[in-house]
Amino acid sequence: QVQLVESGGGLVQPGGSLRLSCAASGFTFSTYAMGWFRQAPGKEREFVAGVSWSGGRDVYADSVKGRFTISRDNAKNTVYLQLGSLKPEDTAVYYCAGRETYSSKWYYIPRAEYEYDSWGQGTQVTVSS
Repeated sequence: QVQLVESGGGLVQPGGSLRLSCAASGFTFSTYAMGWFRQAPGKEREFVAGVSWSGGRDVYADSVKGRFTISRDNAKNTVYLQLGSLKPEDTAVYYCAGRETYSSKWYYIPRAEYEYDSWGQGTQVTVSS
């Protein structure tokens, strides 16, 4: 069965950094575009960042550009999200997600929830002083 497991969440002070990891199993990770979403209490789940199956392209939500970095290590079946310059508004449950995109163009990265077919359980990130 396809499985995605996030880790690395926790409590961090404003301006701090954190690295989230998502370990994948049960599918051919290298053929999947991977994304990170987040959901704060009372808010819609929103796209944060994505990386193409080739690893050649990254995309980010405007709210995190310049602060967050997504990366992947296909040999380890893992995708990462480096969170920097954290703000209280970054507080949310962060989810990783996958979409099979091998037949798509190398740069294809879905941004909508419905475009993803595999999801992790989420990890809590709290930014507070």
